[in-house]
Amino acid sequence: MASATFFEGTPVMPHYVASKAGIIGLTRSLASAMAEYNINVNCIAPGRTLSEDPSDEAAVKSNEIRAKTRQLKRVEYPEDLAGTAVFLASADSDFITGQTIVVDGGTIFH
Repeated sequence: MASATFFEGTPVMPHYVASKAGIIGLTRSLASAMAEYNINVNCIAPGRTLSEDPSDEAAVKSNEIRAKTRQLKRVEYPEDLAGTAVFLASADSDFITGQTIVVDGGTIFH
């Protein structure tokens, strides 16, 4: 799992952005290496997702603020990633490899 922060270059979290850049690079390298075996390698880059304890008021507030910057003006939940994961695991994605799919409600366009 990568992160949409890779595309933003979030200045207060360079270590996190670098780790997600590594995942994206690994995805591309493995896609190239595994293609001869007809194995697809892709990654999902979610936006800020409310996966913390919903009783954590600070996390909820932070995610609500982030939701206002999205094209789809709502909080992102782990369930929002499930459809993309199922698609990538299905035969419907058999001709997709080496890609990073951003699932963030329209915060990042690339």
